[in-house]
Amino acid sequence: MLLAVPDCFTSFRHNKPTTTTFLFQRGRRAPHSVNPTRTRRLGLCKATLITNSDSFEVGRLLGSYGFMNITSYSGFQSGADTEYPPGDLGQLRVQDVGEGNVKISLYEGRVSQGPLRGTSVLFKVYPGQRAGGMEADMMAANELNAHTFLQSSSKGICQNLLILVGGFETKTGEQWLAFRNNGKYSAADYAKVMSERISKNRALGEQMSWNQFEQELTIKRRRYFVLKLLQGAIRGLAFMHDQDRLHQSLGPSSVVLNTIVERDAAYLVPRLRDLAFSVDIGYSSLDEGRGTLSEGLWRRASAAGAFTPMEKRAFGIADDIYEAGLLFAYLAFVPFCEAGIVDSLSLQRLLESTFKLDVEATREYCLADDRLLDAVKFLDLGDGAGWELLQAMLNPDFRKRPIAEAVLNHRFMTSAIP
Repeated sequence: MLLAVPDCFTSFRHNKPTTTTFLFQRGRRAPHSVNPTRTRRLGLCKATLITNSDSFEVGRLLGSYGFMNITSYSGFQSGADTEYPPGDLGQLRVQDVGEGNVKISLYEGRVSQGPLRGTSVLFKVYPGQRAGGMEADMMAANELNAHTFLQSSSKGICQNLLILVGGFETKTGEQWLAFRNNGKYSAADYAKVMSERISKNRALGEQMSWNQFEQELTIKRRRYFVLKLLQGAIRGLAFMHDQDRLHQSLGPSSVVLNTIVERDAAYLVPRLRDLAFSVDIGYSSLDEGRGTLSEGLWRRASAAGAFTPMEKRAFGIADDIYEAGLLFAYLAFVPFCEAGIVDSLSLQRLLESTFKLDVEATREYCLADDRLLDAVKFLDLGDGAGWELLQAMLNPDFRKRPIAEAVLNHRFMTSAIP
């Protein structure tokens, strides 16, 4: 039996750490069946959601998400790895990965009735408890609560966050979340396509008709596109932090793009997704206890010497900034290098393990490799402004990392691309 969302603002801070907040009130279940005939409103959500399955049409299966538990030098704790059929979307590889138990599916679809009729949506389907356990329900509930909270902000809707349209639960316990489909590509897909294009062009060698002017124009467009991508992603993160929410899964695969055509950079709108591990850092929440999905974050906070609510909040924000720094490094290198030269795993190891987050030493190493030259030149803009920002975001001392607004106002992010 499908029921409407009970209370969109219920979150883990109102429950004991082991309590799951379900997306939709549960009834008796029949395997692989849905009863769309009854709906019941148990509460009112400011962010109006469509909760009747009859209001949606489901299209083709796109692929699946395998959520990972990730450990690294600092912060890169929870993320998502996307598995798609060959030729489709790319993957994010990360260091020291332990695969979780939750696999979710992605489907195309659209709204079939009501004011939003015809709106294209992307369904994110969490398995029921039988397949995914309590963790799947907690992740789905957390993602629902995070989106509805953020979409109900007095500051309005943030254009750099994916918009939740609605959702429903089947009798088999699957949680279906419907998001406005603002693009099928991620930042990881963009980087992959660009690196493969570089490889193809260099393989053609003298057959290429490019002149020097065309090559310079291509590099200029790429720099502008990457900079605008980063600006959008950080704006989304700044909005979340301003609303006392952490992302905690930020990476190339968690940034959705409406275009990957560099000539269309003026119309690019990056949007953050994957809020299953989002954490409420309001002081009341920090005082009341820990949620199951945030236990790893707070263990690392304690290890770093953050014990008071104010210190823990600062650590959580800095943890997101560290993840954003790794995203920055990924986008500064991968789209500017041939395929296979560098990936997220090798780049992260280079920064964390080889050079212990010494960005200047990393630059000297990269400068000696001609294959990385375009990436080095990009970060060299503004007399090394890119390296300066990267060092600040990856500072080993979480207290010295900038907040998202400071990142947006950094001279590298505000400079015009020459």
